[in-house]
Amino acid sequence: MSDDLFSAPPPRPVDGIRVGIGGWTFAPWRNNFYPAGLVQRRELEYASRHVSAIEVNGTYYGAQKPATYAKWRDEAPPGFVFSAKAPKRIMGSRVLAKTGTQVEDFIGGIVELGDRLGPLVWQFDRGTRIDADDFSAFVELLPKRSGGRKLRHVLDVHDPSFVDEAYLALARSHGMATVFTDSDEHPSFADVTADFVYARLMRARSGVATGYPEKELQQWAAHARQWAAGGDPGDLPRIGPTPAKPAAAREVFIFFISAAKERNPAAAMALLRELGA
Repeated sequence: MSDDLFSAPPPRPVDGIRVGIGGWTFAPWRNNFYPAGLVQRRELEYASRHVSAIEVNGTYYGAQKPATYAKWRDEAPPGFVFSAKAPKRIMGSRVLAKTGTQVEDFIGGIVELGDRLGPLVWQFDRGTRIDADDFSAFVELLPKRSGGRKLRHVLDVHDPSFVDEAYLALARSHGMATVFTDSDEHPSFADVTADFVYARLMRARSGVATGYPEKELQQWAAHARQWAAGGDPGDLPRIGPTPAKPAAAREVFIFFISAAKERNPAAAMALLRELGA
């Protein structure tokens, strides 16, 4: 396998907009994304040079050793970032307010990603019982900094009954993002609660080579630019009122996740091209 495949500069964020995929290990990608003959141990190296961010799902099932995070850091190019889901055992705890040690252990390891560390996602699956006071106490546990680095947190609650204006107000008061999911499976709302936007696009179609038709990719590029400029796209679903005026410029993270997963790398690269990366 020629190293020429890895010599081209990776896509840079456009106006603070990063576009990526969920994970980097998926067998069908070896037929339509990774070059033939690429060994599996170099898939992250390749993927991180064709998208500008990756959401790591594996950490949801168990935190990795610091040495593993350091390896990922060294395989990804400068300017690339990983977002990562926190281990589900934390969010599944009976008393969230007592998970401080577990939170510290997870963050203490993952900061080994250094400047490749992006947002940390705290995902509460549908069916998880959430007490409002306990949840508020948990949010207080999430540190603003670690290892000399500013941390960005994303709250991802899948229970529609918990997702309301009080939830948004709590996230805003701590400067934490919530997840916009373009999906019928999870609460889908585009209210912005932080100085960055975190979106998952979950409607890729297997019958479209780029996952999404060109018109839809153009529309998502327009939404991304509006978010990045401090605006709020008016045609996306919301819980609260639309802000009267634009906010400051923001970072934007867009991930193509689930649905026709085999098409997600092509969708991410097509959106990057649409953005001018």
